[in-house]
Amino acid sequence: MWGRGRCLGSLRRLGNAAAVLMVAGVSGFPVSAHPADGEDGVRAAAVPAPARQQQLIHMVRHDCGSCHGLTLAGGLGPALLPVALQGKPVEYLESMILRGLVGTAMPGWEGLLSEEEARWIASRLREGFPDER
Repeated sequence: MWGRGRCLGSLRRLGNAAAVLMVAGVSGFPVSAHPADGEDGVRAAAVPAPARQQQLIHMVRHDCGSCHGLTLAGGLGPALLPVALQGKPVEYLESMILRGLVGTAMPGWEGLLSEEEARWIASRLREGFPDER
C-alpha cells in the first residue's frame, strides 16, 4: 500500500535534513552512523569518511574562507581560530554552521551538510582546522 503519493508524503514529512542525509548516503558521502558520547556527556562528532573529510576541509577553506579569511583569521566574518572560539560550545558552532545568523552575511549550510558533518567541522575549528592536502 506504499503508493507513490504516500512515499512522497512520507519524505515531505521527514524534511530537508533527512532528504540530504539520504542523498548523501547514496552519493558517496558516508559518515559514522552513531556518534559516541564524550566523557562530558556531549555527543562526539561523527567522523566522515576520509574522502568526505577532504571535501569538507576544501569547503571550509574556500567557501567559509571567502568571508572568514583563507587562513580563518577573520575578514568580513569573525576569526574561526581556536583562540577566537574558546568558550563557544561545539553545539553552538554546529547550530551557527547549519542555521546561519539572521541579519548577517552568515548563511545556513543545512541543505548541504548533515548535523554530523557540521559537528565535525565545529570540533575541528575548536582544535585548529586542518590544511588541505
